[in-house]
Amino acid sequence: MSTLRDALSQVRTIQYTSPTLLVEQTVARELQAAFSPGAAIKRSAGLNAPRGTLRIAVVPDSKQWKTIHRSLVGGKDWIMARVSEGGGVEVLASKPHLLYYLCTFVSGDWAAMPLSVFAAGKIVVPTFPNMRPAYDVFLTQHGRTVRNFDRDEYVRNLARLGFSHVEVNGLAMPVPFERGPQGELLHRFYTYCPSLDQFVTSKLNNGYYDDDYLQANLNFLKTNAELAEKYGLAPGLVCFEPRSVPDNLLQRYPMLRGARVDHPIRSWHPRFNLSIAHPVVQQHYAELMENLLREVPTIDYISIWSNDSGAGFEYTNSLYVGRNGGGYVIREWKGDKEIAESAANNLMRYMRILRDAGRKVNPRFRTLIRLEPFWAEHDYIWAQLGDGLDVEVSSLLTKGWKLAYKHPKYKEAREIHGTALHNRFADAEKPLISELKKKGSRADVYFNPGLGWNHEPLLGVTFPWLVFDKIKDMAKVGVETPCYTSGTIPPTFAPYNINQELVRAFQADKNLDLQAFLLAKAKEWIGSRLAADLVKVWKHSDEALRSHPIPIWIYSSWGVWYRLLTRPIVPNVEKISEEDRAYYEKFLLATSHNRCRVDFRYDVGFDLVDPKHAQICIKLMNRNLFPEIEAALKLLKKMRAAATNNVERAVVEDQYDRMRALFCWYRTQRNVTAWVAGVHTYLETTDKRKRRESRAMLKEMVLDEIENAKDLLDLWETSKTNWMIVSGVGETTFIYYKNFGEQVKRKIQLMKGRENDEPYVDPDFQWRVPGFEDYLYKETSQPVPKGRKKADGSFGVS
Repeated sequence: MSTLRDALSQVRTIQYTSPTLLVEQTVARELQAAFSPGAAIKRSAGLNAPRGTLRIAVVPDSKQWKTIHRSLVGGKDWIMARVSEGGGVEVLASKPHLLYYLCTFVSGDWAAMPLSVFAAGKIVVPTFPNMRPAYDVFLTQHGRTVRNFDRDEYVRNLARLGFSHVEVNGLAMPVPFERGPQGELLHRFYTYCPSLDQFVTSKLNNGYYDDDYLQANLNFLKTNAELAEKYGLAPGLVCFEPRSVPDNLLQRYPMLRGARVDHPIRSWHPRFNLSIAHPVVQQHYAELMENLLREVPTIDYISIWSNDSGAGFEYTNSLYVGRNGGGYVIREWKGDKEIAESAANNLMRYMRILRDAGRKVNPRFRTLIRLEPFWAEHDYIWAQLGDGLDVEVSSLLTKGWKLAYKHPKYKEAREIHGTALHNRFADAEKPLISELKKKGSRADVYFNPGLGWNHEPLLGVTFPWLVFDKIKDMAKVGVETPCYTSGTIPPTFAPYNINQELVRAFQADKNLDLQAFLLAKAKEWIGSRLAADLVKVWKHSDEALRSHPIPIWIYSSWGVWYRLLTRPIVPNVEKISEEDRAYYEKFLLATSHNRCRVDFRYDVGFDLVDPKHAQICIKLMNRNLFPEIEAALKLLKKMRAAATNNVERAVVEDQYDRMRALFCWYRTQRNVTAWVAGVHTYLETTDKRKRRESRAMLKEMVLDEIENAKDLLDLWETSKTNWMIVSGVGETTFIYYKNFGEQVKRKIQLMKGRENDEPYVDPDFQWRVPGFEDYLYKETSQPVPKGRKKADGSFGVS
């Protein structure tokens, strides 16, 4: 029986069609190397493939589709492989990004299929016409210094998975140009989602950033865009805007000052952006946008994230320091409604300016606004959306950050925003998507199969059922551009990443049988003998995540920023000297007076979790989450003992190490939660029994975290699996370095003997100013009795 592989091996000439679409040449070279190394590659017009020829082409003109195949009518994108009776092979796609996606099926999934499958043309309509990253951790964002990262491999994998776009605007430097006073934090946030002025200049700001700095950033962006073109993808931007500008620019043009956009407990120096209501500033942004597209004309969109990380729109309700701005938007004494409407009008004018400037170069160019920060302005923004003025959302049913979806397992859980636990997308979203389409606007919708906001810094954590829930729902309601939050993981980092493979398969088949797919993929990777067990391991991992109540969302999503894996977790942090804490506090997301240095319950004024809810979450984790992880590890040990060849052993070792890392990660999450429950219950009650119970819980917590850190250290020192992201340059707030193991050792040393320390947090910590300690007012009133009755259970949870 002849197969597609046989037909391709008989090819003597490979013809591509377009002189400008580089992806055709990329596919030609890859298929040549895979099947017919001796074949000649040349450009030739036409679409038919005579005997001995492989024809590769992108066919964007829908008027031609019917002549290719009678079923290609209706305006939907497609991929097709066909083998004629004469032996010629056609590999055709409607869009450039789909051609490489098709190539991976031709060279892999379909290669062993009989020729009869391709005689009339094997056609696939992709589930999502477009799919793009949103905040690509590895390629452009805070993880871009990760060691052994290969940009070409990464972009190639995006195309293999069925993506249409690549996020290209990253800084060339490991740290941002922006600086602040000694001990300040805000400048660190400028390392991600870099703004337009980090790549090009306008007449207004020319000379305010060093030319070599701008050139390096622009070259980094251009390289990413060139890789996108190589694989048929379109480049796009994700920027925090309008971002602050250098002080000396505002010193020269003080009348252009806009909003103050720094965080009051993360910054010690005020930052201001430009007032986008001023015509000079509007022209500035138009020039920046147009100038960048003149450099890279293929840029397809800009997504604006705002009101965070040194960026914000004037007079919007959610700026760090409240509604403020220049004198051109609205008088500050107006009412809430008038201010919200004026702020929204100003925002949407900015979006139109960017769109129109971009369309001078690329007629398809569109702008997107991330809607969550603008709950007060939402309706006014919505009314002005239209052609090329789009939105990026977790849900169209939601106004602001309070998500309209609940935890899939627990009514007690409070927050799942941005995580894989937001695993549904309701039918009620569909009318809103339709409403936008009628206006000529689109909604790009987040889903999250990756590490960011889920288990960072761990790689390759599996939860395919949660992923499937979300993408199935999104396809059902007609989402056309899903946003793969935090980007993908390179295959060399996590070679058995079932989450990503599921996305790739679903893109080719929206009626995918999940269980059959998982079993088939498991057989491909580990063989038939252990395949069913491997699927069970994935199920346990998925159930563990479903059983995670996310006690403290910010620690679950951004635990690296708070150094949870490397800092000591003890009842009274200040029993450890500042000198001894310096090894992790150097990169901790905390200024000297931020209470989170010594109190896991609070950060920059947020009460992250109360003791009662912490107790509930510990109970849920002990009862539901940890049995799943333990079952997975037990099964993997059994599989390791049963493995008889190198293929089986490689898969099992990979999955076992990742599960060990996940177990450690979840234990630290539980132990931080236990710290809050134990310390704050102890401090808030006068009940002697409750105080004894709290101290017993904290003792157990300290001892468990010491053992947990030992397990983590052993994994770090013995594993050959790439189970976590590690920088190849140096430690930052956002990523660990190769000294991770030394820091875990230091954590263990500092925790030893601290299990019986009396719980304490200085209630006046945030008021501390060096040299003025005597000015602090000391609370003298008795604590208010709080807490709950204890029954038997780990960490004192009933």
